Amino acid sequence: MKVTLKLYATLADYLPAGARNNRVELDVADAATVNAVLAPFSLPPKLTHLVLINGVFVPPEARDSTPLAEGDALAVWPPIAGG
Repeated sequence: MKVTLKLYATLADYLPAGARNNRVELDVADAATVNAVLAPFSLPPKLTHLVLINGVFVPPEARDSTPLAEGDALAVWPPIAGG
């Protein structure tokens, strides 16, 4: 099935060459979980702070069990520092 992965801020560096606008379309196994989709990109866990599927937050404890569906958009942001 096809899903879109969007990586923001410093995480965009983990996208493959040729990715545009901080996103890449992926072919993944049916009902692949959030962590299964993210695993090939070797994102440091401490940097996968905010994870959303179609705009809905997925807490860290649910990322191994939350499946994606055809056409879903998986977006990931690192922690944001400010002052």
